[in-house]
Amino acid sequence: MQNKSLSFWLFLTPVILGLGVVVVIPFLYGFIYSFTNWDGLTATKFLGLQNYIELFQEEEFMTSIWFTVKFAVVSVILLNVFGLGLALIVTRQIKSNNLLRTVFFMPNLIGGLILGFIWQFIFVSVFGDVGNLLGIEGLTGWLSTAETGFWGLVILTAWQMAGYIMIIYIAYLENIPKDLIEAAKIDGANGFQRFKNITFPLVAPAFTISMFLTLSMAFKIYDQNLSLTNGGPANKTQMVAMEIVRTAFTENEMAYAQAKAVIFFLIVAVVALTQVYYNKKREVEM
Repeated sequence: MQNKSLSFWLFLTPVILGLGVVVVIPFLYGFIYSFTNWDGLTATKFLGLQNYIELFQEEEFMTSIWFTVKFAVVSVILLNVFGLGLALIVTRQIKSNNLLRTVFFMPNLIGGLILGFIWQFIFVSVFGDVGNLLGIEGLTGWLSTAETGFWGLVILTAWQMAGYIMIIYIAYLENIPKDLIEAAKIDGANGFQRFKNITFPLVAPAFTISMFLTLSMAFKIYDQNLSLTNGGPANKTQMVAMEIVRTAFTENEMAYAQAKAVIFFLIVAVVALTQVYYNKKREVEM
């Protein structure tokens, strides 16, 4: 037993060391520096809560938070709806199941920057040409307003991540006992009734996992935002991650950016943990 325990910790040690060096220690140092005038190299003055007070008074930062929250809410809903819908399609007894799974998952293999540029071409050039051809003004200049830029980011994210979320739902759907479905059919339950009373409650744990992943991903998105809209127009589609990076590396305010990152971390942590607690509670009720 002692040898087994020792081997366990020996295998786990590289992971713990890597996590500590790459994540924990930088986070602690960053938290400390957020109370100073750190410029990336040295910190010569302790500022207390000054950075935190200023960031809550900064309109651009608060706008980016509100934009990110709206994006996260819409993306989480659409990703889970599409992910579950695709999973229901590919778990049916059809010959092209494996092909469809591959096709739906493939967008997730493409890098976010590349996807952003691809969809930028589609929204600007393709939508613009179609809009001019059909006389639909709403399709021209798709990324030129905050509203259409918002939906452009949502469409890109849903197209990229739906296949990934589909895999999670497939794992739970395929573990549903076939006997339950057959018994419900014999009892006369239609498709909607079988989904509501059997399928949905049994895949509830998948909702907890999928919502946690999509929520954290939606809040932390950066590369798609950079390549698709670059925060424009007038930084109205700038998400929190991009706003923090610009504060640090464009405005060279490292400590101020670190304070924003700490607040951002707290927001994501609170929202994610609340979501997990609520979903776990719902699982028990189901």
